Amino acid sequence: MTVEHGEAESAEPLIPLHCLRHAEPGPPRLTALPNGTPVWLATRHADVRQVLTDPRLDRASLYTPDAPPTSTGPNLLDDPEGLLNIDGPEHQRLRRTVQRAFTPRAIERWRPWVESVVEELIDGLEASGSPVDVIAGLTGSLPIAVISRLMDLDGVDHERLSYWSDHALSTSAYPAERVRQAMREFYAFSEQLIAQRRKNPGDDLVSSLLQAADVTEGVTEGQLVVLVCGLVVAGHETTMTSFGNALVQLLTESPAAWARIGADQENATAAAEQLLRAVPLGDTAEIPGLLRRAVADLEIGGVAISAGSVVAADVRTANHDPEVYPPSETLDHFAPLGTPSLTFGAGPHHCLGAWLARMELELGLHQLARRLPGLRLAEPVEGIAWRTGLLTRSPASLRVAW
Repeated sequence: MTVEHGEAESAEPLIPLHCLRHAEPGPPRLTALPNGTPVWLATRHADVRQVLTDPRLDRASLYTPDAPPTSTGPNLLDDPEGLLNIDGPEHQRLRRTVQRAFTPRAIERWRPWVESVVEELIDGLEASGSPVDVIAGLTGSLPIAVISRLMDLDGVDHERLSYWSDHALSTSAYPAERVRQAMREFYAFSEQLIAQRRKNPGDDLVSSLLQAADVTEGVTEGQLVVLVCGLVVAGHETTMTSFGNALVQLLTESPAAWARIGADQENATAAAEQLLRAVPLGDTAEIPGLLRRAVADLEIGGVAISAGSVVAADVRTANHDPEVYPPSETLDHFAPLGTPSLTFGAGPHHCLGAWLARMELELGLHQLARRLPGLRLAEPVEGIAWRTGLLTRSPASLRVAW
């Protein structure tokens, strides 16, 4: 089957994400979501970090009966049984069932295998000949290949997984009923996979998850189903989005950095961190930031926030806060980050797959730049087709030549 992507209806071409202007960080201000719900917007690094770590702000209360509407449409991240939307001890129990597989030490053991996948995909690019679509050939294929190996999904249709992942993060790309149907299929796939692994456990992430759940009191079947879907989506989306957007930035503005990334693995590691900080995963067309709701009165950055208020953490702006990251006209890809970025969040809901996404990005950039040092865009940047109407934005295709 062919995987479709939402495309912008406007005649005006979208600009690359690294070219977006971000707001000037300041005290929290009252604005509104696209549906009109009032929301306090936090933009300073310290304020955004507080929103993401303060226990007086949570996700679960966004879905209580008295909560104002915040969803832009049906999607996986708004499922109340998902790990993202559970807080406190229940969240800790569910997170413990999977987090051992995603520690830095565990991730590092996978490095040789991930590197071999990258090399194999670049072999395919070279065999296809110049020019070629690097999204289809590498940046979209790599994360699906990795998460499929970890979850032992090698016999599953990868295009179908991409289709479900796309719809799981849809805001306006697809009609609501089409998203609901895709999610029903996705959940049914997860239920069948769980049943198979219970019957025939193996040495894979799903089997390990089920074994941990068996000895963890209180984990429900619904939570496991959503968690398995979430692993597929998270394993696919962040790397594909960050890798594609990083290539746009590097190939249009930073040829000298491209050469250094190919010359040394440590340079690629540093560049990956800077690119994850400086190039956002999406714009603010759908939602202004990561949402939380106040369960008690509190103060953020000197501004009083009442219990029940919805708060948005603008990570994109916080990652450019001049009080934390010295402003510069050009991105220094190799400057060490004195303060970690907030791209993967912070606090209890910090992204479980952050270390895996980092490793895939740095290995992908290094090997691609090493093997194809003359890589360049084969089309004007204005002609890039973008995946739009999703919680993230990245090239739907990207023609490159060498």
